[in-house]
Amino acid sequence: MNPAAAGRAVNHVVAMPYPGRGHINPMMNLCHSLALRSKETLFTVVITEEWFGFIGSQSKPDNIKFATIPNVIPYEHVRAADMVTFIKAVQTKMEEPFEQLLNGLEPPVKLIISDTSLQWTVLLGNRRNIPVASFWIMSASVFSIVYHFELLVQNNHFPVNLSERGNELVDYIPGLSALRIRDLPHVFTKKDENTNRLLDAFSLVRRAQYLLFASVYDLESEVIDALRPIVGIPIFSVGPNIPFFQLQSNSLGATNIDSNNSYCSKWLDTKSPGSVLYISNGSFLSVSSAQMDEIAAGLKESGVPFLWVAQGEASHLNKLCAGVGVVVPWCDQLGVLCHSSIGGFWTHCGWNSIMENAYAGVPLITSPIMFDQIPNRKVVVEDWKIGCKVKDELANESWVTREEIVELVRRFMDPKTIERKDMLVRAKELRHKTRQAIENGGSSDMNLDAFIRNILQC
Repeated sequence: MNPAAAGRAVNHVVAMPYPGRGHINPMMNLCHSLALRSKETLFTVVITEEWFGFIGSQSKPDNIKFATIPNVIPYEHVRAADMVTFIKAVQTKMEEPFEQLLNGLEPPVKLIISDTSLQWTVLLGNRRNIPVASFWIMSASVFSIVYHFELLVQNNHFPVNLSERGNELVDYIPGLSALRIRDLPHVFTKKDENTNRLLDAFSLVRRAQYLLFASVYDLESEVIDALRPIVGIPIFSVGPNIPFFQLQSNSLGATNIDSNNSYCSKWLDTKSPGSVLYISNGSFLSVSSAQMDEIAAGLKESGVPFLWVAQGEASHLNKLCAGVGVVVPWCDQLGVLCHSSIGGFWTHCGWNSIMENAYAGVPLITSPIMFDQIPNRKVVVEDWKIGCKVKDELANESWVTREEIVELVRRFMDPKTIERKDMLVRAKELRHKTRQAIENGGSSDMNLDAFIRNILQC
């Protein structure tokens, strides 16, 4: 932040994301939106030294700055192998350096925006008399499921054996349509240390001063309205918290892919409108290498052109897919999804990807891996009706053959089928609602303004 901007800042907000890409990205996008609306407010985003190495050079408004605390566990790839240790470290080792940092920040901090999953930030804010806005980076629907965990216990739906009782209906979560037990986050099949820590964090939400959802009110109005009297603190739906502001466009309806993605852009430009399948299964967890090879063989045999993001395996998969698709280690996902040649998105159903796809408006092939991705698939396929499933239990080693992939991809991308035509219509309707929310006077636009007014009054 330049000195002039720092001198103008009369309010100071500290943002504390959980140290994972799927959490840091929406927090950064939220701060970006808020910073543009209140240029006299300074936003300090606190990240670990490791994450500063990843994103420290990113462009951002002048009134956003980074501050760092020590790593809890280095190297992102280690986390998937020992999630229990990583989550414990996040919940027990970050508070002390964060508070020490807080002591030295100027001007004095008026508000903390904290990832809901960090249980210690609300207690710290209460202790220091600093208001806290709890920011839930997943869907409001999943928030309601976790928040009403005791209802699962009371109805004998926790713990539960999925193979025996997975199809039983859960029809008592406020604001949600009925769903099967197998559509719940699979963390609820047993109570372990990770579950306990998440539930502890949720038990403190009512002690925050605000609750923010990375969602669009018009997409989850029933559950958000149901939660307002239950949670008892002001709720603001401020999504989609995606980098739509980075798109090089003259309007919300047109875009070009960033220059860093010139290879992808040039390749996509050679394809017919709606003909390319985009594939990405997230930045953290994925399926086995053997299953990836089988997917690659099926994709190539399908004959459908595809663009596949596969970190760490792009070179190997490119050799398997040569002539039909291309595999890259990274791309500007939102820019790609908005390209006219993209006709579908094969996704792990992370909420950030779901929101980017809602903005872009294309049908989905769903293959969830963990936690909120499971109920997100249910919403996409059964509620919004803009997608189809690969298989119910891909993450649990339910093998998908190349023959099944060929049939799935060809049917999904066939523009002549009634199923695809219907999905396209509904996906465009979803796109309209999502973009309308961030336009002047839209639900998220007004909620961001209202939240800023609350910040200025702190």
